[in-house]
Amino acid sequence: MTTGSFAPLDFQTLPEAEMQERAATFYAQLRRRRSVRDFSSRAVPVGVIENCLVAAGTAPSGANKQPWHFVVVTDPTVKQRIREAAEEEERAFYSQRASEEWLHDLAPLGTDANKPFLESAPCLIAIFAQSYHLDATGKKELHYYVTESVGIATGFLIAALHNAGLACLTHTPSPMRFLNEILARPSYERPFLLLVVGYPADNAQVPVITKKRLAEYISFV
Repeated sequence: MTTGSFAPLDFQTLPEAEMQERAATFYAQLRRRRSVRDFSSRAVPVGVIENCLVAAGTAPSGANKQPWHFVVVTDPTVKQRIREAAEEEERAFYSQRASEEWLHDLAPLGTDANKPFLESAPCLIAIFAQSYHLDATGKKELHYYVTESVGIATGFLIAALHNAGLACLTHTPSPMRFLNEILARPSYERPFLLLVVGYPADNAQVPVITKKRLAEYISFV
């Protein structure tokens, strides 16, 4: 088995008081994050999106294969096509595919098959998971822990966007293979999630919800 080269770790040990402060500050920032469905049409700085994507790209991945591809969509015509295709799947979901229990759980959020935010938001980021990739010679190289890796990178991206002062919404119409066709992505890439990004509309509202208390979802052993 061959081994790669190694370099010293770039890591800074912090005083415990500063660690506590940083942890509390980060939590205070993230607890303000909400999924938004009412977006302003105000354009988002491209550089901000690029830096957030660079942050997402630092996520760990199986064997460092980085099995993701992000497509940033700002073209109104393309956004319209995505909305039309997504709403077709959503209509089937709400009328046929979703169980009564699922629809009951969604009811407090006020969602339905209409997705105007796919056009009103200035930016969509389509996230694709790659089961493998082709090297320069066309040879197939497998990827590992693809879902886990792309999920972590997506979490990094959502946190980075919020930290930069933008709102977003995770949107997952199912199935999403229409994204491959509209965005000309290869068949070995699976649409993972559609992230709607922008500034909240002035009159944006969000559902009144609560999160689980810490004691409800952690254990120390």
